[in-house]
This record gives sequence, structure tokens and C-alpha cells, in this order.
Amino acid sequence: MGPFQAWAGGAPLDLGGQRQRAVLARLLVAGGRAVPVTTLIDELWPGRPPAQALSTVQGYVSRLRRALEPGRAPREEAAVLVSAAPGYALRATVEQVDAWRFESLVRSDGDPAGVWAALDAALGLWRGPALAEFADLTWALTEAGRLEELRLVAVERRADAGLALGRATALVADLEAHASAHPLREEAWRLLALALYRTGRQGDALGALRRARKVWRDELGLDLTSGLRRLEGDMLAQRLEEPAAPPSAGSSGGRPGGASSGGGRGAVAGAAGTGGAPGGAAPVRVLVADDQALVRAGLRTVLSDEEGLEPAGEAADGEEAIAAVRASRPDVVLLDIQMPRLDGLAAARRILAEDRPPKVIVMTTFGSDENLYAALRAGVSGFVLKTSPPEQLVAAIRAASAGDALIDPAVTTRLIAGFAGTPDPAGPPGLAGLSDDRIDVLKLVARGLTNQQIAQTLCLPGPAVAEEVGALLAHLGLFDRAQLVVAAYESGLVTPGAAGVK
Repeated sequence: MGPFQAWAGGAPLDLGGQRQRAVLARLLVAGGRAVPVTTLIDELWPGRPPAQALSTVQGYVSRLRRALEPGRAPREEAAVLVSAAPGYALRATVEQVDAWRFESLVRSDGDPAGVWAALDAALGLWRGPALAEFADLTWALTEAGRLEELRLVAVERRADAGLALGRATALVADLEAHASAHPLREEAWRLLALALYRTGRQGDALGALRRARKVWRDELGLDLTSGLRRLEGDMLAQRLEEPAAPPSAGSSGGRPGGASSGGGRGAVAGAAGTGGAPGGAAPVRVLVADDQALVRAGLRTVLSDEEGLEPAGEAADGEEAIAAVRASRPDVVLLDIQMPRLDGLAAARRILAEDRPPKVIVMTTFGSDENLYAALRAGVSGFVLKTSPPEQLVAAIRAASAGDALIDPAVTTRLIAGFAGTPDPAGPPGLAGLSDDRIDVLKLVARGLTNQQIAQTLCLPGPAVAEEVGALLAHLGLFDRAQLVVAAYESGLVTPGAAGVK
């Protein structure tokens, strides 16, 4: 998968030009079966084969044989690309062809641990869309679609095995991205809802099923399948297996807590909570900045009705937002990225440059990706879609106020894929000097896990995770968790689409 290549002894082989490479690719797609010469001609030159097509194919085969078996004597019979009446065939083992090995691993069966290992290995072979360089040929498009479907099945079977092994926390971020990218796949939503439920996030699990219902109604005119409706009913009736309790803050972890976070803007206080203002704590004060009065009124209602949150003011443009922040000192700012007088990106930069700034969450309707990514670099705590249901907006506010980054998966997937690997000249230095333990924490932060989820994954007490995150911010000269996500992707520590911790 990915670029079409052949290797021998650790070195890439020269397979010639695109049409010659297409001959080998077509034989590979046949899975060891013979492909008639007439079929090769028809599929290499659809509808318009040249007069010398037969001799051209024979020349391609001859050159491919020399490339694949450089040590073969001139008159020795070929052992890899063989003549097989009425055409040619590829003779290789499953282990020698990534596509064949990938399919074999995807179809593996056994206990959850064995399935997890097999599917993890299968997805490790995926380096990008298959046969993309032959996309103008019908047979290649068909095979690429088949392999992509197998990849999606692999992602889902791996997640199912992971849930059986108790790895729900580590799977949530990847399943969010998977369901957002493939919203019509029932299994994607089932697995995401189960993973959320088993990490104690019952409200988010039900919210995921509501998102699925809306997408299916809007795009297909259908309700959820009977299976997803049963799952929703079981969650509402508390008939599912209870999610595992998170480790207590005082429990001993598998590793030491690490260095002090030092304080100042680099410090992060406490692990993420799920409540608003427990035990009489002060409510989270939220300033709303949007140029549409109707949007501001709707958000004001949501904030007023939610325990532990309260409105701290409103603004209709970027300049008003900056002035309102200085006047009211909110904990969190909900900021529309597209506003008059001063846009949300410029306003966010100025707000975050203030002494002890509030957390900033950008609201977007899929504006400029470049602006959204610049906002991430500037230190906003995340993004939410303006079309998000109220429970997601509330979750974003709570996560930001607790020091967690919350970025809508539908936005994140596209942004990271488009901009990862494009380093910021003014960005933080490399990750040299970080311990392996701290690198593991950074990888999980980049995957979107909260402090509590990281604590569960690494068997650490919550305060130790908060301390590690604070130390990472101080080491890299950053002040918000979302900037850690950007730094992890831009440094190559994590890559778009990769699963789990490497």
C-alpha cells in the first residue's frame, strides 16, 4: 500500500516507467493467478491498444524479470514473473507481498489479543492509498476500493478487540476521527459509543449516537439501525456493563511523576474533571464573542441552564471581545473565527498575549484551514463546530477550563492531514532532552486524551499527569495544551492516521 515499490536486500528495485509498473501491479492484483496477455493489453490501453501492443508487453515482462531477479542466468527460467498460459503470473509468498499479507492479517481470527496484534500489524503496512499512480485504470480503481474497505474493516476489528482487552481510553480519539471521516458506517459509531461509555463518558456516548442519527437522517433519510437503537436503549436503561472506575489520585503509578512544572503560564492545575463546579467551587465564567445576535442568545441560554457555568459577557466583534475580556476576566472565551472589525484569529492572539489569559475556544463553520491551524499555533484550547449540539459545546468549555485541549475530530483530521510536517519557523525547538516517559505523555496529549484518560492509560495518579503536562509546556516554552498537539505532529512524533502510542 502507498507508493508502488519493490525491494530486494533492503534496496529499492527499478521497475521502469508507469505502464511497465502497471504490468507488475496487475499481476499482483490477480493474486498469483494467470492473467492472459489479451487482458493485459486491453487493461493497459483501454479501448485503444497500439499496433505493437503484444511485443511491448513482452518487452515490459522481460525488463521486469531482470529487475526482480537480477542474479538469474540469461536462459534460466524465471521464478517470480512466470509464463503461465495464456499469459503471465506472479509467483510469490504472502509474506513477500504487502497487499497479500495485509489481506491475510485482516482476515485473522482468534482471541482478542491475537486479533489486536494481527490487525495492528496489518495497519502498520498501510502507507497510503493503494495503486494511486494507476488511478486512471479501471482495474486499479476497483482494487484500491477493495483494499480501502479492508483497511476500514481492520480499523474496526482492531478497535473491537481493543475494547475486549480494556483499552477503551486509548481508542476514543482514533474512533472519533474514524466515525467523523466515515459517518455512514454503523460499526464506526457503535465502537465509538461503546468506547466512550466504557471510559465513564455516558453522556458523550449518547451524544455520538445522536450525531449518527442526524447524519443518517440528513444524508440518507433513515433512522439508526436496530442494532444502534438497541445500544442506545441499553445505555439509557443502564443495562450495559459498567465502565471501569478510574484510578484514584492517590494510587501508585507505574512511573515516577517527573520534574516540577515550575508555575507561571506553563503550569497546568489538576486533572480534567467532568463536573461543572463541584463542592461549591466557583462556576466557570464564559464570554461569548459572535457577530450574530441569535447565536449569542442561544449560547447564553445554554450557559445559563448548565450547572457550573455562567455567562460572563458578550461581544459582537474582535475588538469588543478584547475589551470585554479585560473588563470581565472570564475563565473561557467562545470566539467566532469570522467576525467584523477584527477577526477571531487576530482577537485570539491578542487575548492570549495578555497576562494570565483565559482559555480560548474557537467556533468555526469550516472557515480557512490555514487560519484554524494558525490559531492552534497561537495557543487556543481547541475548536468546536457552530453546528455542534449543546452537550459538545459544554464538554468543550469544561475541558478547556480544566486544562485539556478539545478539538472537534471533524476539524482536527483535516487540519492535521493538511498542515502536519509544515513546521513553524517561530515554533518551539525539537523534543531533544525529553525522557521516554514524558514523550509517552506527549503522544497521548496529541491523540486528544484528557489528563484523567492519560492517567488510566499509563497507570499514573492524576496529579502526576498534570505535573508532566506542565513540565512539557515549560520545556517547550508553550502555554496551552493545544500547542503541544501541534508540536507533536510537526516534529513527526505522531503522524495523521497513526493509531495509539508508537
